[in-house]
Amino acid sequence: MKKLFKNKKVVVMGLGLIGGGVGVVKFFAKQGAKILVTDLRTKKELKPSLEKLKNLSIKFVLGKHRKEDFINADLIVKNPGVTPDSPYLKIAKKNKVPITTDIKLFFDLCKGLIIGVTGTKGKSTTATLIYKFLKTKYPDTVLAGNIGKTPLEALSRIKKRTKVVLELSSFELEDLRKSPHVAVVTNLFPDHLNRYKNFKEYIKAKKSIFKYQTKNDILILNKDNFYTRKLAKEVESRVYFFSEGSKNEAAILVAKLFRIPQKNIEKVLLKFKGLPSRQEFVLEKGKVKYFNDTTATTPQSVILAIRNFKKKFPESCLILIAGGQDKGLNYKQLANEVRKSVKHLILLPGTASDKLAKELGSFNIIRVKSMKEAVKKAKNLAQKRDIILLSPGAASFNLFKNEFDRGEQFRRAAMS
Repeated sequence: MKKLFKNKKVVVMGLGLIGGGVGVVKFFAKQGAKILVTDLRTKKELKPSLEKLKNLSIKFVLGKHRKEDFINADLIVKNPGVTPDSPYLKIAKKNKVPITTDIKLFFDLCKGLIIGVTGTKGKSTTATLIYKFLKTKYPDTVLAGNIGKTPLEALSRIKKRTKVVLELSSFELEDLRKSPHVAVVTNLFPDHLNRYKNFKEYIKAKKSIFKYQTKNDILILNKDNFYTRKLAKEVESRVYFFSEGSKNEAAILVAKLFRIPQKNIEKVLLKFKGLPSRQEFVLEKGKVKYFNDTTATTPQSVILAIRNFKKKFPESCLILIAGGQDKGLNYKQLANEVRKSVKHLILLPGTASDKLAKELGSFNIIRVKSMKEAVKKAKNLAQKRDIILLSPGAASFNLFKNEFDRGEQFRRAAMS
């Protein structure tokens, strides 16, 4: 691949811990760029990511950002988590320094066919299944995006006929000025209202997945979700609908559009056990089952999880570990569901926990200070056939490195 960024001063803003930032740095290192990584987190906090970059020649500014780094640069590559109103991005704009993201850059440079998947819930599972289906016919298919893997790392091996499946968050879609050839929207519920002014603004960010499509492109929408159904009126592309009634139907529909044989689809579904951290079975101990649903970061996701477990295990009582930091969401519906279907509620610290507790009023709530304490309390309360479910319905950053660290702490505590 041609070295477009050789000797260019590239500032990577936000290294993060999930893996995408590390991949971005590695891509620019291979390109021969002069890289400076700047992150508000400290060296200690970023240790796992820094370990993966220790053999590369990179400058680091950690625990702070410096104005001069946003003036003396050829390119700023911002982490999608960085808000558009960052004063440092304003400095870069004022000094006419180009700003991009790994996803935006990838759309500009990718020769292959992109299949983009977004939605409030279910996008990781849908994207992964599409990837697995396509791989049975197109072995060089790539999976990347919001799953902690930058597509830039795969760029050099992507040819014109390569299929690229990208999971795209609202943060990643904000900056796009191109849309994928095939776009999937799994569903839409209020989320990230600590970043967006309102739900309408959140939906607006999601719309970039089809906004730049033409009549030759394809958009796949959930007909059972009020907000996704409405989107059909705004598009130029060909629209296909799927129903939530059949699990994994969105992914199966994409597979059929690419003429994946039915026997291949069935084979993949037979092997697929779901993704880690999404209503994931952890263990059974003393006839009590433990499930990790740490990626449920909205009240709506928790409602879906509760209903799913009540349906799947009608004889079992539910002990729910929830709470964390608020994203500007409404907890009234979740409170109603908890009253109806939850035997014990254990709340982790945070502003979302306070909101939910207020909605629940006199409902018996157990407050804890850590995941370890939460699981210990749950174990003491649990009786045979009970289910202990971590499904937070909130952000994790007040207590954990990220949502996956939260899930890992739950797993460790359950197994101890």
